[in-house]
Formats: sequence, C-alpha cells, structure tokens
Amino acid sequence: MFYQRFTFRLLLYLLLINALAVLLGYLVLKTSLWFTITGVSCILLLSIFSLYNYINQIKSDIRRFIVAVKTRDHTLNFRNKSTKGSFPDLYESFDDIIKTHKDIQLEQDAMFQLIKTILQQVPVGVIVVKDSSNAAEQAEIAFFNEAAAALLQVPAYKYWHRLKEHLPVFTTEIENILQGGKRFLELKIQDKLIQLSTEVIPINLYNKNYRIISFQNIKDEIEQKETEAWNRLIGVISHEILNSITPISSLSDTINSMITNKEALDKEDLEDMRPAIQAIKRRSLGLLDFVKDYRLIAELPTPELESHSIGGILQHIQVLMQPFAAAKNVKLSVSQTSSKITINVDLKLVEQALINLVTNSIHALEDVENPLIEIDYRLEQNRLFIEVSDNGKGIEPELAEKIFVPFFTTRKNGSGIGLTITRNIMKMHYGSLEVSSVPHQKTIFSLVFNYV
Repeated sequence: MFYQRFTFRLLLYLLLINALAVLLGYLVLKTSLWFTITGVSCILLLSIFSLYNYINQIKSDIRRFIVAVKTRDHTLNFRNKSTKGSFPDLYESFDDIIKTHKDIQLEQDAMFQLIKTILQQVPVGVIVVKDSSNAAEQAEIAFFNEAAAALLQVPAYKYWHRLKEHLPVFTTEIENILQGGKRFLELKIQDKLIQLSTEVIPINLYNKNYRIISFQNIKDEIEQKETEAWNRLIGVISHEILNSITPISSLSDTINSMITNKEALDKEDLEDMRPAIQAIKRRSLGLLDFVKDYRLIAELPTPELESHSIGGILQHIQVLMQPFAAAKNVKLSVSQTSSKITINVDLKLVEQALINLVTNSIHALEDVENPLIEIDYRLEQNRLFIEVSDNGKGIEPELAEKIFVPFFTTRKNGSGIGLTITRNIMKMHYGSLEVSSVPHQKTIFSLVFNYV
C-alpha cells in the first residue's frame, strides 16, 4: 500500500510539472500573456521545489534512522509518520528496529552488570587491562574489582602506569607474562607478606586487545599444606629413625651387660659380641644412607634454563635407559624423537626426572607379561606433557597421594625419594608432576611444563 501511495504522489507531481512545463512553453511561444506566464512559472517552480522537499524528507528520515542505530540513540521515533506518512510500513519498521536494538542493548547492559557484580563479589582479584597504541605504561585499566584493590591495598586505578608507580614489583612480574601464563609472587604490602598465584590471559574483542589478570592470596593454603607435609615428613622420618635406633639401643644394652664388671673378655664373649656389633654397624650405615637421601631432596641445584628440543631430550633418555630396560627384558618405546619443538629447561634435572620415572616403571614391570614402557609428548592448550607410561602393576587409589611423600615406598629396598625429587624438579621449572593409573592395565606419569 505504501508503495502505491508513494508512486501515486510521485506520478502526480511529475504529471503536474510536465503539464505546467508544456503550458508555459505554449504561452511563451504563442501568446503575450506575460502575467499568466509569470503565474504559471511560479506554480512550476513551486511544484519542483515541493517534489524536491518530498524526496529529500524521506532521505533525511532514512539518514536519521541510520545515525540513530550507529549512535545507539533510542529516543528517535517515527510514530506520526507511521500513520500519516507515505511509507507507514517503512516507518513502523524503523520503530520496531530501534525498539529491538534498544532491548538488545538493555539486555547486554544487564548481563554486563551481572558479570561485573559477580566479579566484584568473588574473592579473586581481577584486573582487565586494555592495550593502547601508546607505550604499555599508558594502557587503560578497563576493570578493577574490589578484591584486587583489597589484596594489593591500592585504589581502583584507571591507568596501568599509576598502578606501576605504586606496586612496581607486582606490575613488573605481570609484564613478564603479558603474552599469557602463570606465576607465583611474593609481595610485601604494608609490612605484610602475601603470596599470590597469578595468571594472565590475553583476549581480543572487536579488534581490541585486552589482558585479564587474575590473582589470589594462597598464603594460608600454602601454610596449611606445608604443615600437613611437615607432619607427614616428620612421621616418616620418626618411623625410619626409630626403626634404626631401637635395635641399636637394644644391642648396645646387650653389649653393655656383657662387659659390665669385666676387666677382660674371653674368646666366647667376643664371638657373642661380634654379631651385635655388626648389626649396630649395619643399622648405623642404613641410618646414614637415610640422612644422605634426605639431604639429596633438600639440596637440589637451582635450574639453569636453556632452550632444548623435545626430540633431543627424548633421544637422550632413549640412549641412557635402553640398556637398563633391555637387561630387565623390558621393551622401551620412545616416540617423536625428531620433534623440533623447544622448551627452556635444565637438561640435567629433566633427564634426572625422566630417569626416575623410567626406573620406577621398570621395577613396576617385574613379573609382568609383555612388559612395555612408552615415552611420548603432547601439547594441550598452553601446556606441554612429557609422558612415561607402562603396563605394570599400577597404583592403588589409596596410595595415589602417598607415593609423593618423601621416603614412602612400596618396593623392597626402595629409597622412596625418586618421585619426591622428580616433583621438586618440576616445581623448580614452574611445572607439575601428574599421575593417572588403572592397576594392572596402564599407569602414566606426566611431566607438565608451561608452554607459551
């Protein structure tokens, strides 16, 4: 209907303008009625001007509608023209689009406020930095929640350089992982030491780069875990020491009773004392070895990080452990030794960690048919896994956590420090040691590195 109305008015204007033009031409050529010619000329000009205004008004309305959508101006409406204009359906559609756009905007604003409220309530500090084309110090902080302000004891700054002036240690550490990653920080704020677990996640939204910085104080959790670890360690150490000291003390009492009130010992007495003295020596050496093992855990060297290819690391392990595995009739399969992917590690320490895992697997494969150890790696998101798997006896669920306790072992004559040392090596590389096991089917130990 609106097309017909517009077409009708447009045709009416054109017919009127053409008729007036023909009439004006006739009057000018055939008559001398100058007054009439002047009147017809004025009417013709007015008709042309009216047609121009009519078309220009529609263009203007369309332009206003486009600007309103672009600028999110929801106050514009075309109610009058939707009932009386030439394009009622068009103007009604304009109103519907503006209303729908307004509803979408309100819904987005409500969702933003909901997310913002949630982030304000969580106990984790969250800072969102908007990258700037200027220097990094001038970057704008798009979001700064209350937990972040409370943890860092600073106001919710609007610009990164202001936070950097107040907390240079924190911001410098964050800038070292701006491309993404995790880091553990210790900060002293107002004479109080806090330990922060931090993570940076880069994200691109509408062609703008943001950095989501999240952190939380894990000091209390660490202290609790440390207390639990010390209790377990003290329990193990006490057990080992008592196991050695008790027979030593008993044998010492026996020898003491044999020599008490005697000024000289005969051959029979010496024969009786010899086994006791040998037992004391044997247990003393066992206790000495135990102390040496404890020192080995506590005195790991600081890693000297260098770039090494995964393929090269796997090749070294294959060369080192193949003879030992073959001697135990165990098949050792090492995959992807040609990989060129590189990672910054201390090669000696990582090799030691892998040697420990392979050695444990070899012992777990005793009396197993078709014993097999597989070493491989895989990438998953921002983590690199070097995995040692075997089809041995496996680990029972109740022992899954105990195997990492120093000196705990299920193997006869085992020291119980191999997995502890391996886990400590991974912690020194800001990584972790993970294990999954299905008893008598498959067990996988994974060295997990951050890979950015």
